[in-house]
Amino acid sequence: MANTTISMNKIRQILRLYDQGKGKQKIADYVEISRNTVKKYIAAFEACDYPIKEVDGLDDDELNDLFGEIKEKPKSKNRRMEALVRCFPKMEKELKRTGVTRATLHEEYMKEFPNGYKYTQFCHYFNLWQEKVTPTMHQTHKVGDKLFVDFAGKKLSYTDMETGEVIEVEVFVAILGASQLTYIEAVASQQKEDFVKACENTLHYIGGVPSAIVPDNLKAAVIKSHRYEPTLNQTFESFAQHYDTCVLPARAYKPRDKALVEGAVRIMYTRIYLPVKQKVYHSLAELNKAIWKNLEHHNNHLLKGRDYSRRMQFEEIERKELKPLPVDRFEIKDQVWSKVKTDGHAYLGQDKHYYSVPFRFVHSKVKILYTASTVEIFFKNERIAVHKRDKAKYVYTTNKNHLSQRHQYSADRSPERYLERAAAIHDDVRAVIAVMLEGNRHVDMINRSCEGVLSLVKKFGPERLAGACRRAMDFGVHTKFKSIQSILESNMDGHRENPFAGELPMPSHKNIRGEKYYK
Repeated sequence: MANTTISMNKIRQILRLYDQGKGKQKIADYVEISRNTVKKYIAAFEACDYPIKEVDGLDDDELNDLFGEIKEKPKSKNRRMEALVRCFPKMEKELKRTGVTRATLHEEYMKEFPNGYKYTQFCHYFNLWQEKVTPTMHQTHKVGDKLFVDFAGKKLSYTDMETGEVIEVEVFVAILGASQLTYIEAVASQQKEDFVKACENTLHYIGGVPSAIVPDNLKAAVIKSHRYEPTLNQTFESFAQHYDTCVLPARAYKPRDKALVEGAVRIMYTRIYLPVKQKVYHSLAELNKAIWKNLEHHNNHLLKGRDYSRRMQFEEIERKELKPLPVDRFEIKDQVWSKVKTDGHAYLGQDKHYYSVPFRFVHSKVKILYTASTVEIFFKNERIAVHKRDKAKYVYTTNKNHLSQRHQYSADRSPERYLERAAAIHDDVRAVIAVMLEGNRHVDMINRSCEGVLSLVKKFGPERLAGACRRAMDFGVHTKFKSIQSILESNMDGHRENPFAGELPMPSHKNIRGEKYYK
């Protein structure tokens, strides 16, 4: 076969690699031509005595005039190399497993291919293959180890159906280091509430928890960046503790620390943004539905140069290495400080609502931690009160156990409590109290009458009070406290009228006109 002239692009690659100080053999392997051909082009370049910038600036015709006479001898097929290259995708996947090294994989390779490459060449050709398939790859990520998260630079949007306003939204991106399984979600903002919620949705999407989460230095995750000990946002740190993982922020101005997620963002612009932007959406939920539909196609798409997808790799090697999710989801806690009022209540300005604390903490400064459902109040790291959150404005939520004895007594003045106290004395007393409570008088007047009747038990005892109540019921004077008091003071509580007294005949007397007088 006749010798062939290589393309101008390959010539440019040879010269650039040579200018970068690469060896001739490495250039030959990278460009996939013989080492002798590389030597001829380098020799021709040195002979022309032109700076690399000038040579690189020549067009193809001018470059052909300099190097067109050099021919490349076609390389014969190397079946040993072809067999090795076929092993590389499986080798890359196996290296992500815990305890697997290149040495152990080389031993297994030699068992199958006794005449194969020795260890040094085995690693050398694998490195070259990695550079061609994934030029930015510089480290091997362990399975279940890291989840990289970030926001995309470009935004998406939806249109409000009522006003027609176009509302721009942020796009959150997360990717697992080993399997490269990706999660994407549109959120309202980059604030901590939206950021933490998106991170939580990611963990539930992948069905487990990695050993670490790697965010960029955004304020929702990192308050103050530092090379060794960055200061984390308290809410995000609490989120990580809830899910039993840790936070490893990327170093500032070190994009390679999060190269995976940045690469995912670039791919997302093509595979997610382009198809999503072809339609108009009227809500954030509708937009996310379209995003997730295209996301599944992305995760199921075969990786470049491999015979497996992100989803296949995740299910095979990474899912089982993730830690289980906790039973409950994380609730974001916000914190405010408040001074307890004289009435024993602390004010939560977010809801304009008052919550009680034990009365001994009156005038103390307390810390309030609140979530969407609960309100916790602390004094010097001691939790002194817990309430269900109520967003009703200017309303008091009171735990009676927090009140002093005097205030508890006042708080107990309810119809149910009066009936309960009366029943403990006697059923007849309860009957009188029940009728008093049904009266049409003012509530305070009714409460005073009930308190007065029940207080008589201290002076006259339960039996006499019950008797007075029975006698008052007979005469229908039961709605007045003074009537029952009068019965007790005149000792009428034990006197009972004979029920047959009304049946006696009228006595005869001269001053009494008979029934015939009126006829």
